[in-house]
Amino acid sequence: MTRVLFSAPKTDWVDYREVLPQALAEAGVVAEIEHTLDPANPETVDYIVYAPSSALKDFTAFTGAKLVQSLWAGVEAVVGNATQTQPLARMVDPGLTEGMVEWCVGHVLRHHLGIDRDIGRTDGAWEPLPPPLARDRSVTILGLGALGGAVGQALAALNFPVTGWSRSPKTVAGLTCLSGEDGLARSLDRASIVVLLLPLTGATENLMNADRLARMARGGVLINPGRGPLIDDAALIAALDAGHLAHATLDVFRTEPLPPEHPFWAHPKVTVTPHIASATRPASAARVVAENIRRGEAGEPFLHLVDRAAGY
Repeated sequence: MTRVLFSAPKTDWVDYREVLPQALAEAGVVAEIEHTLDPANPETVDYIVYAPSSALKDFTAFTGAKLVQSLWAGVEAVVGNATQTQPLARMVDPGLTEGMVEWCVGHVLRHHLGIDRDIGRTDGAWEPLPPPLARDRSVTILGLGALGGAVGQALAALNFPVTGWSRSPKTVAGLTCLSGEDGLARSLDRASIVVLLLPLTGATENLMNADRLARMARGGVLINPGRGPLIDDAALIAALDAGHLAHATLDVFRTEPLPPEHPFWAHPKVTVTPHIASATRPASAARVVAENIRRGEAGEPFLHLVDRAAGY
């Protein structure tokens, strides 16, 4: 029997305790699932289903584990753990992708159509200011992983000209794809709306600094559902205050929850959402977990393995 350790907060186990056994059974895996902080004989655990918010931080004892399957899309909280030497897979959940596409498309359209201008209007002013068509508004997606590619294609389907940037060369149908430092500069030059969907690594922290924000089109909008530290907060506030950028919609932050005293809360050109752009959906995520465990038991390659050198 396959031994699976579910290492996550109790609230997560409540969400998975029915759907995970069902998904494993449907995948043909006969498994014993434990939810404990201190499993007996940890060397006999075959798979660890892991939330980085778990109390488990030392993986040394799990010498027989074939895989650590993260429940999170981001792995920056675990990839640097020197005791975590087992193969590590990140979560690529269809439900998470769908949610991210919906949130990003909704906010791109909100800014494109100027919806904020009309919400709550009571002054009787009649100002017929039609927005440009989508084909006349450039959108740049920084990050062309599963989420960035899906968001870019959804926006391209609405006729936005979409440029995507990634650190290494990628091809995504319907998008102009750039890479490297020169490609990053070109992707930002005069971009009207920029969406950040990069992983957080040493190379991407503070990626959107003053110089890169200045490359965006005057009156541009920055949307960040990726990771908070991708942005230099002070540089963003300066760009907004100077009128170079018109607005920033932010879902992720360096410190979460965002402290009440943080200037983002009161800034008239910042929209704060409480890390809701997307979330792992337990029912679909459980099937992803089960498929990777099935693959491990069948001797097949695991899906979505993390490249430790790249950090994601």
